[in-house]
Amino acid sequence: MNKNSKKIKKLVGIASLAALVAVLQVISNYITFGEVSITLALIPMVVGAILYGPLTGFGLGALMGVVIITAPSTATFLNFNVFATIVLCLLKTSLAGLASGWIYKGIIRINGLKKFKFPVAIIVATLVAPLINTGLFILGTSVIFQGLSYVDASGAEVVLVPSTGGFGAAFSGALSLVVAINFAIEFAISVVLSPSIVYLTKVIGNKFDLGFCDDFKNISLMENNLE
Repeated sequence: MNKNSKKIKKLVGIASLAALVAVLQVISNYITFGEVSITLALIPMVVGAILYGPLTGFGLGALMGVVIITAPSTATFLNFNVFATIVLCLLKTSLAGLASGWIYKGIIRINGLKKFKFPVAIIVATLVAPLINTGLFILGTSVIFQGLSYVDASGAEVVLVPSTGGFGAAFSGALSLVVAINFAIEFAISVVLSPSIVYLTKVIGNKFDLGFCDDFKNISLMENNLE
């Protein structure tokens, strides 16, 4: 396969994952269960980070952040601080994608795990994404959005992050019930789907050629030889 053909196949693969990230996040923006939204866009983001490397994970995460900025629930934060909201939305998902790719590559390079390193690397990379995504959101809202409030359906003012009491109080305020439930759902989805992602990446790596990272191909071939 020549260099141009490989680039085209890589672009097709990344574009397909980007479209999936965007569609799933748009669905999450507008389809909620009460105050809780279920985010599935982290999954294709992690798959992209695994197949195409950390920078692709970063880019897919940035795309996810852009779509999050357009969500109706983000308007409250935009009205409070536009710049900080945009930076936080882009940063938390971008770093989640970047970290997933780095962690996958780091575990793959460990010599002692033998053939178990491939599923372990994918599972850990999958589980770390919601941890970083939610963790940075909590940290960001704790530091930046102290005193932010909104009026709920009953007409009562709800303070998202207390403006007094220092960092500890602000952190407690940011760790609201909605954030906790969203994180629990995202993490549970990652736990359930991570074995499927292991199988999916093995099938894609063996059956298709879409310009994947060279290290991914090498690991896939090595696993086949060990089984």
